[in-house]
Amino acid sequence: MKKITIMIYHLMVKVLPVQKKVILFESNLGRNYTGNPRAIYEELIRHGLDKDYQCIWFFENVNKKIPGNAKIIKRARLKYLYYMAIGQVWVFDCRQPEFLIKRKETYYIQTWHGTPLKKLALDMEHIDPVVCSSIEEYHEEFRKNTETWDYLISQNRFSTETFRRCFAFQDKPILEIGYPRNDILFHRNKPESIRRMKKRYELPLDKKIILYAPTWRDDESNGQGRYKFITPLDFDEARKQLGDEYIFLVKYHYLVADQIDWSPYEGFVYSFDETVDISRLYLMADLLITDYSSVMFDYSILKRPMLFFAYDLENYKDNLRGFYFDFLAEAPGPISRDTKTLMEDIQSYQWKDWEEKYEAFRKKYNHADRGTASEEMMRLICEMVEQ
Repeated sequence: MKKITIMIYHLMVKVLPVQKKVILFESNLGRNYTGNPRAIYEELIRHGLDKDYQCIWFFENVNKKIPGNAKIIKRARLKYLYYMAIGQVWVFDCRQPEFLIKRKETYYIQTWHGTPLKKLALDMEHIDPVVCSSIEEYHEEFRKNTETWDYLISQNRFSTETFRRCFAFQDKPILEIGYPRNDILFHRNKPESIRRMKKRYELPLDKKIILYAPTWRDDESNGQGRYKFITPLDFDEARKQLGDEYIFLVKYHYLVADQIDWSPYEGFVYSFDETVDISRLYLMADLLITDYSSVMFDYSILKRPMLFFAYDLENYKDNLRGFYFDFLAEAPGPISRDTKTLMEDIQSYQWKDWEEKYEAFRKKYNHADRGTASEEMMRLICEMVEQ
């Protein structure tokens, strides 16, 4: 059945013309309504362009309510393939299936989804066998995929240089404008706006908020291309040490699919899966705990404390991925390896101890973020569809 469907798609590509002003959006392979594609789409809405253009959103689960006039289409079905055949502009933040054909009349904007600390794509030396049978095959698949991209968005000069190499993206435009998804951190970083968000998510207003947002581990697969949520962070100890003053927001990476029973920590731990846009959680959080996730580069825009729970630092750096820079030297906050040290680091944190290092981090990784990236991408899309 899959082969027949792909054959029908290839026929549609041959016989159907590309339709002007049809703009396709997808975030995290259709798993949610978040990130850079969301920010760009909502900028179109703010300017009323969702009425002039036909905007299409692809989702795994079509029981979604999103703003504007977009049509919601189930991913990986025949209608999805129809729109992939006739769409004029693609706005995606992850790689697409290899069998898809990017037509010469179509513009493909690859927004990507983070500044890299861990190695990516052609720079990777190992791969989960569930993902691909060999690293050589993975490299070749990635190379073919990036050849279809027309534009790539970058958050900073470091990312631009890294993307050129690891994506073999040498001769096409990289738009070093910051991430559209971070514009909200400039425009809604206001006490009343944050208070409304806390009420929306039913969070207590009398507690400080810690956001715990770790990345996924290549060696913690569930065998289906998704990953488990495994952490040695002792939440019993955290509640004992911090419960009077703080609550925890636990945010899963979009590749994580795990059912965790947080009921023993009711009122202290609030969990959020891949469907929740993390930018809202950034705004509500008084401090961030992460590890090697790109959330560090986004959250640093807010100039709030960051701490790093790097319990498996050596294994991650030496065996799983490898790093693009000296994490120990550049991390703008304390690095702890166990819960006891992490609790001590939170309780003793002083901004003045990290201010100089933090500012150096922001100068390197946030220099392009100005709160205008969504508008710049909207104008580029308008130029494309009006040609």
